[in-house]
Amino acid sequence: MSSTNKKDMNPVQTEKEVSFLDQTLRPAHWDEYIGQKNIKDNLHILLTAAKEREHPPEHILFYGPPGLGKTTLAHLIAKETGAQMKVTSGPAILKVGDLASILTNLSAGDILFIDEIHRLNKAIEEVLYPAMESGSLDIIIGKGPSARTIQLELPAFTLIAATTRVAMISAPLRSRFSGGVFKLEFYTNGEIGQIVRRSAKILGINIHEDAVTEISKRSRFTPRTANYHLKRCRDYAQINKTDLTREAAEKALSLLGVDEIGLTAADRDILKVIINKFGGGPVGLNTIAAALSEEQATVEEVYEPYLIQLGLLERKPRGRIATDKAYEHLGVKVEGRSEKLL
Repeated sequence: MSSTNKKDMNPVQTEKEVSFLDQTLRPAHWDEYIGQKNIKDNLHILLTAAKEREHPPEHILFYGPPGLGKTTLAHLIAKETGAQMKVTSGPAILKVGDLASILTNLSAGDILFIDEIHRLNKAIEEVLYPAMESGSLDIIIGKGPSARTIQLELPAFTLIAATTRVAMISAPLRSRFSGGVFKLEFYTNGEIGQIVRRSAKILGINIHEDAVTEISKRSRFTPRTANYHLKRCRDYAQINKTDLTREAAEKALSLLGVDEIGLTAADRDILKVIINKFGGGPVGLNTIAAALSEEQATVEEVYEPYLIQLGLLERKPRGRIATDKAYEHLGVKVEGRSEKLL
């Protein structure tokens, strides 16, 4: 059994690490960013070409499920280009004046990062179009017959946006991301393992290789989840005065309700409701949500994607169906789909 030796580590033991642990674990250089090779290759070409032309990179949009590294990529682009980055989010920009204030305070070559851009107000979105396309900002002053329009020239800047709901972004806005629209894919267990090892080294955790494997396979192919599991396993090992072994990782994750394939108690409850109450389905989303006392959007957007990805759940025109694999995972006989869970 191999393990990482504490004395070979260079852990970050600062006040910043205590207060902003997630920021500490975020890659600071391109070679530290694991996975998403196709996106990194495309960004390398885009940024290198822009640097040679001595021009800011064109606008970029990242989309994909939470926790895959959209914000991290934005920070890496800022470091690669040596640009200052201003950070905001769609819900934080409440009126046109907020956007105007942000844009007029940018300097040439700055990067503006807007997280969850799909939640941007449509009226504000209209003002963003000319800013992205021609570097101008049209502001209306006054009301009624005395209203007049002032056009402000903006310095050349790069807009980087991130969203988990790309379908909610209007086509006109999407088309203005001339630098590219990139979808972040889920990670492999091998890539998650590399992330866990790197994070463990930063945090100074003496972790065994089989514990890395155990955490990786339960992390839903998502780096943020992997780091969360690693931190909770670290806490368990610390309290029990032990190295982070496979046994310690299994016990810590079991306490969190995370099983061997990464399902949480809520995930299993969905499958049990479909099998127990509705004979395996098909059953409608609203019925499942009502049975679990959950919002429909929560079931559909938070829990279902991973269950479908693992092949435990199917969406049919008449509703959701638990697959044979779900029966097997829960230890229920497939014969007679109306058989109840004990």
